Amino acid sequence: MDLKLDSKKAFISGSTQGIGFAIARQLLNEGANVILNGREEKKLSKAIEKLKQEFPQRAVSGIAADFSNTEEVHILLNQLSDIDILVNNVGIFELKAFEEISDADWMKIFNINVLSSIRLSRHLLPRMLERNFGRIIFITSESGVNVPANMIHYGMTKAAMLAVSNGLSKLTKGTHVTINSILGGPTYSDGVATTVEQIANAQKMPVEQMKAGIIQQTNPDSLLQRFIDPTEIASLAAYLASPLSIATNGASLRADGGVLKQV
Repeated sequence: MDLKLDSKKAFISGSTQGIGFAIARQLLNEGANVILNGREEKKLSKAIEKLKQEFPQRAVSGIAADFSNTEEVHILLNQLSDIDILVNNVGIFELKAFEEISDADWMKIFNINVLSSIRLSRHLLPRMLERNFGRIIFITSESGVNVPANMIHYGMTKAAMLAVSNGLSKLTKGTHVTINSILGGPTYSDGVATTVEQIANAQKMPVEQMKAGIIQQTNPDSLLQRFIDPTEIASLAAYLASPLSIATNGASLRADGGVLKQV
């Protein structure tokens, strides 16, 4: 299927690895030009070079910015113009008991996970509406619906992203701009992989066995019965970025492996 993304310009926050990088690769494969983002210049440069080698005919660039740093965010925003596709992907998570989550912890995770998407959308949406084309995609999580007891602050941010996405979509009425969310399930991103490998090594257990055990313990009712691969999230994101997805707007689409039971 031709997703008609030739020469479309995409910006993906937090895209040097994991889901963000997989989305960048998929959009490039569909003909789009991509701007990556990461906190570290070195890591960002490596990600750009990797994609340039894979897609030599596409325009791949990057902007380094730490979304916990307001000054760096403003500098980044000033470098973004005429973006056709915005993917709000950057985010952090941690396991922490509720009583141990400080005010600073709450503010840090909200600033990075939620305010990043608000600042980017506020900057880019008006121009999308003027041009009468644009796609904004929020990469959220099933944790925003089924909030984990040991990551309540993380779940809160993902629920907030769903709310922002839903509200913003109402501003696109009658246009060719759409705003949607993807609720991802347990995904084997780079960060998760590192943690799983460390635990497996400590327990002298094969990584694949550890992965299966974690899914069985944390998500025994998963229909997929394994971790989701980042490319499987990216496939849905690419469709939502496409002009073909015009009838999908204001939606929260699940790519959760069947973890959620709510309709």
